[in-house]
This record gives sequence, structure tokens and C-alpha cells, in this order.
Amino acid sequence: MASPLSAGFCELVFQSTDTPENVQPVLQVLSVKKINAPAASGTDRYRIILSDGEYFIQSMLATQLNNFVDDGSLAKNAVIKLTSFVTNAVQGRKLVIILGLENQSWTGDKIGNPANLEQSAAANPPAAAAAAPPPPAAAARAGAKAGPPGRTASKPGKDMGPLYPIEGLSPYQNKWTIKARVTQKSEIKHWSNQRGEGKLFSVTLMDETGEIRATGFNEAVDNFYELLQEGKVFFISRARINIAKKQFSNVNNEYEIMFENQSEIEPCDDETVPQVKYNFTPIGELGNLQKDELCDVIGIVKEVHELGSVTSKATQKPFAKRDIQLVDQSGQAVRLTLWGKQAENFEHNDEPVIAFKGVKVGDFGGRSLSMFSSATMMVEPQIGEAYALRGWYDANGRSTNFQSYTNSSATKGDSSVAKPSELKTIGQAKDEQLGMGDKADYFSTEATIAFIKQESFSYPACANPDGCNKKVLDNGDGWLCEKCQKSWPNPIHRYILSLNVMDYAGSFWITAFNEVAEQILGATANELMAFKNGQDVEFNRVIQKATGQTYTFQMMAKQDQYNDQIRVRYQVRKAASPDYAAESAHLAQLINQMST
Repeated sequence: MASPLSAGFCELVFQSTDTPENVQPVLQVLSVKKINAPAASGTDRYRIILSDGEYFIQSMLATQLNNFVDDGSLAKNAVIKLTSFVTNAVQGRKLVIILGLENQSWTGDKIGNPANLEQSAAANPPAAAAAAPPPPAAAARAGAKAGPPGRTASKPGKDMGPLYPIEGLSPYQNKWTIKARVTQKSEIKHWSNQRGEGKLFSVTLMDETGEIRATGFNEAVDNFYELLQEGKVFFISRARINIAKKQFSNVNNEYEIMFENQSEIEPCDDETVPQVKYNFTPIGELGNLQKDELCDVIGIVKEVHELGSVTSKATQKPFAKRDIQLVDQSGQAVRLTLWGKQAENFEHNDEPVIAFKGVKVGDFGGRSLSMFSSATMMVEPQIGEAYALRGWYDANGRSTNFQSYTNSSATKGDSSVAKPSELKTIGQAKDEQLGMGDKADYFSTEATIAFIKQESFSYPACANPDGCNKKVLDNGDGWLCEKCQKSWPNPIHRYILSLNVMDYAGSFWITAFNEVAEQILGATANELMAFKNGQDVEFNRVIQKATGQTYTFQMMAKQDQYNDQIRVRYQVRKAASPDYAAESAHLAQLINQMST
């Protein structure tokens, strides 16, 4: 029986300097080894030994293909076709990064008696390779942290490690080099706290296999900030690989890079590294996205507003902001806010095409966009979408009467009820670590009240009709408000109601303050306190009536520290009865999309 494997593939990879093109080899899996990820990451990586029947070679499975291992289709002796892959040199060896595969029909055992290609090549080096002169040594850098000014190279310097793909990086590699393009660079940020002062910056790096965030502190800022320019390609080595802090980054990688004093960065003249990849959402479809979701958009800058400022709640210092209006072929316009130096330096009044990556969706005015530090923008990008947009606008787009987003156009009906497409499950809120960042996160969820804490559901508040609402103390002669410096015969009780709510994906504790708690319980805190003190039957009736009710909650998630432990507090901002008609229509729409 003829072998189904692509004989000669391993030799082709070993002898080629670049990834072989137009090749989809059929290979057999000899071994699948899991590299356990740290608990904070949660994503495992797999090393695969592949055979072409004559030789075998090592490979690494891209994490997005882990499901092939999980469902058992990628196992020992399985035969697969590589539909997409790249190769990289690792310490004189070749490593195949599997980016796409298809299972082939095979139920037999191991095919042939494949040998170790690396050992065979070492024992019998090709004559041409043996006679070839050694590569010239890299120019000495005299201990510099970055490459010499003006120098670009096609290969990493002699002090650097072997080339790895970004997809292949993990804390287990001690010596590595990546060849990557800088797709985004932040401003230099300064901080000051009890431990001292410092500064930092971050960049997003990308190659053929993925992207990763890299951060530099203090001395690394001085060494690398000016060197690392957006759009340029660099060799980067001798840095630390850490578990990614997802609350500070939207980059799709379980790990991140930290630049250190001994890190090496050299400009590279290889322009084959891909440019930024976009997944554009038309402006007319932004209403289908959830609040705080990240997206890529491209549009014509129709309006540029004056530079303004807001006061930062964290630092109490003014922060520059500027609004621009974007339009596209959908006939819809959306407001996008620029911040900081990007707002100050933005002076494009000639209606350019701008592509944005990773901007945040807001619900101000129905739908709006905001560009934070992790987002990027490119003016007049040389991509097909930009050419099409410019052609349309120059032909007839200027005369279009664009429709701006409003609350009514983004969400119909009760403004306190989120669109079905915007709802998150409790499990999603936890998995996305909402509330674990520096700022509060806002989301909507539909959940059922499972339990109401009855012990401390309110606090005695100041009875001042001006609405002081501060907690008062019983001093024996009345209830003293330290803010108003007045005593009152009786306090006005206000809710701080703790509820456990649940859906099919999980449960969590939430806090409802006075107005929302009154809506849920149908009684004021004063009334419920009176029921508890004298009418237990009525108190229990109020609690039982609210338990089991389902609401659409608008939530705020914010990080909190309790007993030296970080946790998330979930606060209800609004509660409304679910719009079952809208949810049914949304489900019907999803079913129709699946059937077509």
C-alpha cells in the first residue's frame, strides 16, 4: 500500500531559508505533548512531532487549534494535512508552526520508520554547506542596549537568540529572538506613589503568527522609546516573558514581554512582516455591538471639533480631548473622541480616510467611539477599504445627508432596557474580568434574584430635606449628622441592599442602593425597617415577593480591596423588566442567520 504522506517535506523545510510556499503536506502525528500553562493563563500549548514517512520534525500547534487535541482528532498516529503553516529557525533546528490543518482518513499505525532529520543532517552535512564560509559577524555594539544608530539588519545580531514566532513564545524559553512590527506605541506615562516615582510605555508587536504586548519601565523608556517607531520592524531579544495582565491590554495573547536593562533591540530591513490586520465594523452596524466592546472602524473625517479638556477623577488634572465625526457608505455618522496628545496634535481638516483599531464602543448619544491608549489609528492607509471609501466619497459621498446616532436610533423603547444583543451573561462578565481594570466597567445582564440578605439592608441617614444622605449616629438625644452638625429625632433609612442573582451561566452578589432597591422591593427602607421591627409576616412577604423575580440590570463593576484581597464589587445602576418581545425577535433573527 502506497504511503499517503508527503515524502520529502521535512527535508524541504530543513533546507529552505523561508517558509515553503504553495505546499499543503500530508503528515503523520508521532507525538502530542502538552506544555502546561500557568494557572493565571489558562491556555495550554502543544508540541507535535510530525513525520513524512522518511523523517520527522518538531512543530508547535497554534493555540486557536487546541480544540483538535481536546476532541481527540489530533492524536498519536493521526494523519493530517497542513493547510497553513510557517517555519522558524530555532538554535539551528527548524520548527513548524501549525496555523491550519485538516484531518485525513486514517486508522492504521505508524507509517514507515522515520529518522531524526537533524541527526542525519549533522552526520552528513551537504558539501555546499560544509564549504560555505561562515556568516560575517555582527557589528560590535559595545554594550549598547539598542542597535547602533542608523543600522538595519536582515538577521539578528550574534548576541541574540534564535528566531521564534510570537505564537511560540512562553516563559519556558530562556533565549529567543522575535522579528516583529510595531503596530502601536503608547505615550510615556508617569506615576508617583508611596513606593516612589517612575515612568513606562508599551508597544504592540506583530508577526505572521500573532501579536503580543511589550512594556518598558524607567531605564527601558530611555533606551527604547525613541527607537521603537510605529510601522517599523525590529529584532527583539533578551527580554522577560510574563503572564499577560488582561485588565491592562486587549492584545490577544496569554503572555506579554517586559523590556529589561539587558534587552536587545535592532531595526530590521525585512518588510515581509505583515502590516496591521483590521476587522472593520461598518459605522451603520455599531448599534449591534455591546457597550465597551472593542472594534475596528474606517471612515472619512467629516468634522473636526475644537480642542477641549476634562478633569481626570484620578489625578484631578485637566486632560485634553477632541471629538471628530466619522462617516462611511452606510450613510451613518458617529462621534469619536481622541484623548491626550493625539487630541492635541490632530489637525486633519482635509477630510482624510482614517482606519482605527481597537476603539471602544460607548452609548453616549446612542452610539459613540473612544480611542484610548491601546487603540491605533492610521491616516490614509494603503488598503483596499480605504481606496473604496475615498472613491465613493469623492464621487457622491460629499452630498450625502448623514444620519447621526441618537438614543432612539441605537435603542428603541425603554432606555433602561438594554438591547438583547448587548446583554452579557454573568459568566461572561467574570470571564472578561470586568471591573478588574483601573476604571469601572459598565455592562447589562438579565438575571433572577435568588436570595436577598435580610440582616443589614439599610443604614440610618440624615433627615435633612436638602438631601444630605450621610450616615447618622444615635447619641442618646437624637441622631447626629456630623456633616450638617444637627440632630434629628429619627433618621431616614436608605437601602444598601445585597442580592444574589443568577442566570444559566453563574451567579454573583450585587448591591442595590436606595432608588433601585425601592423599585425591586416595592417598599421604602423606612417601611421595611418598621415591618422587621413589628410585623415579621409583612417583612417576609416583601422579601419573598421580590425573590425569584427577573430583571434586566444595568451594572457597574469596580475593583475593590478587602482584607488585603482584590475583588470586584457589582453595583446596580438601573433595573427594568425584561423586554421578552425584543428578546424573542433577536433569537428568531439568530436562528434565521444560522439556517441561511
